[in-house]
Amino acid sequence: MPDDGKKALPVGIEFFRDFKSKDYYYVDKTAFIAELLRTKGAVNLFTRPRRFGKSLNMNMFRCFFEIGADASLFEGLAISREIELCEQHMGKYPVIHLSLKDVEGGDYEAALKMLAGIMKQEARRHQYLLDSSRLTEIDKESLKQLYAPCLDEDTVKRSLNLLSELLGKHYGRRVVILIDEYDVPLDKAYQEGYYAQMVKLIRSFLSQALKTNESLDFAVLTGCLRIARESIFTGLNNFKVRSISDEQCAEYFGFTDSEVKEMLRYYGAEDRFPDMKEWYDGYHFGNVDVYCPWDVINQCDLLRVSKDAPMRPHWENSSSNAIVRDILEKATEATKAEIEALISGEAVEKEIIPELAYTDLENEDRAIRQTYLWSVLYATGYLTDAARPEGRVHKLVIPNKEIRRIYEDRVRSWFRARTTGDHERWERFCAAVKGGDAEAVQELFGAFLSESISIRDTAVRKAKKENFYHGMFLGLLRAEGSWIVKSSAESGTGYSDILLMAPRERIGCVIEVKYAEKGAFDAACREAMEQIETHEYTELLRSEGMETIHKYGLACFRKSCRVTYEKG
Repeated sequence: MPDDGKKALPVGIEFFRDFKSKDYYYVDKTAFIAELLRTKGAVNLFTRPRRFGKSLNMNMFRCFFEIGADASLFEGLAISREIELCEQHMGKYPVIHLSLKDVEGGDYEAALKMLAGIMKQEARRHQYLLDSSRLTEIDKESLKQLYAPCLDEDTVKRSLNLLSELLGKHYGRRVVILIDEYDVPLDKAYQEGYYAQMVKLIRSFLSQALKTNESLDFAVLTGCLRIARESIFTGLNNFKVRSISDEQCAEYFGFTDSEVKEMLRYYGAEDRFPDMKEWYDGYHFGNVDVYCPWDVINQCDLLRVSKDAPMRPHWENSSSNAIVRDILEKATEATKAEIEALISGEAVEKEIIPELAYTDLENEDRAIRQTYLWSVLYATGYLTDAARPEGRVHKLVIPNKEIRRIYEDRVRSWFRARTTGDHERWERFCAAVKGGDAEAVQELFGAFLSESISIRDTAVRKAKKENFYHGMFLGLLRAEGSWIVKSSAESGTGYSDILLMAPRERIGCVIEVKYAEKGAFDAACREAMEQIETHEYTELLRSEGMETIHKYGLACFRKSCRVTYEKG
């Protein structure tokens, strides 16, 4: 950590009090408390993608509302200027705070045990109730059931409601319930095959506490998806949902332009703002454009050490990309064309379902399955609005460079698996590359491209298009296994796209990839070959003892390619 006298960056910090006690940099979101109080319903659900600050906001709510709140945590922050509101609500409520992000398991019994453990942990936090003069012995015996080594299903189902009842009775005040990542147990259950059982459990667990509970003042839930009401929220009145399409509270999840600029200025890296914007901005929540805060904090931490630090993919390494895999595996030809358009920087128009049910993935109607998949891509941050939606129809785009890379990597992986699965044709391709047979390389790689997803001729920068085809060609070569394959390796006076060495035969190849704008293959091939010569890309191959050297200029446009060749 550099000794620059600056505050530490809160990488992975989810406890609000740490910002004051450990002097972390904080982007002030405390105005969220005031807006929640002025607009809340009895039950409030906020849906946002992973890593957008949901857990930190929930911990902030607990620090503010819970009896015994430390007012000094909020000194100098936006909420402290709401004097009357603070006097009425700060430290005035008993609070139950649960995170369901770890409720998972290979079967239902394992997941039930996890939920029981989380509920027991919260009950232990309130074990002072066992000494309460306001609770009867029967009340205390009921509470003791939550401390048992093993909780049965019925005890788990009523545990949240029971704890809220006893807290309300002890304090003589209604309770605030905070439940973070409420939908994770359902997601995990669907993946492992016990979804129907988990739906029944979560429905009962929540409804007993959130529906007609006289001890409840209000509840806040967060999650990634808005699960269909008939699945777990049946019968809830005064139920308010604020999804990524809603304008209310939109700016409290994610960072705005001004917040990112101020953070970079504080750490002396303001000149990297354009890079941050290209990589991590682009999400459109309600009427606000926001950055992924996880990305910004992690990248700013790198820039604090080195102002020239390259931009890195932080969000994609901390979230599951299974949904992108699923949509590609289930892709029709029409879906492939739409993925092509998205990767190329275009928008696609899709109907988005506000409420989702995992069972829609298994629906016999292909249209329903596809609508579900696009809706999940939207809700989970893999797509965002390009314009204000018209009813349920959304104009969708990929938010930024980091997310585009996820699609491209998934496409390359799918492309590599499919092409290498045709073993005889892939072996002929590899033999052609090693043997200097440019005609066969062109024919076979062109055939592979014709079956895949391509980059369309749009406003996306040429370098991005070249990188896409570069990655596809590179993946085919790396699958061979016995070759040494280097990407963007320093050689001669520059960096070659692809260098290949077959040590046993002492054969080396240099491949320069160009995007043929508007199908100008000849010009692109000439540019590639000139670059190989001008920058002496073959020098590294010679220094490594390669005796036979093949030089390829590869030009790609949509699903076609042209290959030129010279022997080194």
